[in-house]
Amino acid sequence: MLFGRKKKNMSEQEKNNQQPAPQTSEQPVAAAAPEDLQKQVEKLVAENKELTEKYQRLAADYANYQKRVPRQIADSVDYEKRGIIKSLLPTLDNFGHALAGAKTAQGTEALQSVIQGIQFLYDHFFDALKAHGVEKIVSAGQPFEPGKHEALMQKCDPDKPDNIVLEELQSGFVLNGQVLRPAKVVVNKLPNPPEPPAEETTDVENNDTEAQAS
Repeated sequence: MLFGRKKKNMSEQEKNNQQPAPQTSEQPVAAAAPEDLQKQVEKLVAENKELTEKYQRLAADYANYQKRVPRQIADSVDYEKRGIIKSLLPTLDNFGHALAGAKTAQGTEALQSVIQGIQFLYDHFFDALKAHGVEKIVSAGQPFEPGKHEALMQKCDPDKPDNIVLEELQSGFVLNGQVLRPAKVVVNKLPNPPEPPAEETTDVENNDTEAQAS
């Protein structure tokens, strides 16, 4: 019985070994042509170039944005500061007018003390403005500049050059180099020099005409 089982198992193993191996459906992949590979490489190079250019543009835009935002903030702060300081200039003018009027008045020592007090307040106030970049425009004796001066009057002083500021009626100021308020001034205007008389050539021309006619 044991020998029969072994024989039966051997016959089944021989049958299995004799069965053909199952065929697979995989087919060998054909190699790509060199022309196709070259096209793929060119396409990848073009895409890489396009992405690089986009990245460079984005980087440049971001750098400009980083520069532009602080400048816009600074411009906004400067605009607000100009408005505040400009609103304080009339107070500075009033100090100046009071100081000028007190200096011309005849008075006692008490009045002189008041003048010194006004002078102290004026200097202290103007020093505070200077700390924020405010400077006074020097006008008297300077050539008239339309950007810095506003001519309210014209006078004729033959001893002074033409177009020179003779007098300052109201002080002008600049903030960080930009005109905050032009100075109101009186400008010297000399009369135009008389034109030289025209040469009398009528008689000479008539004589020449008569000579040619004869």
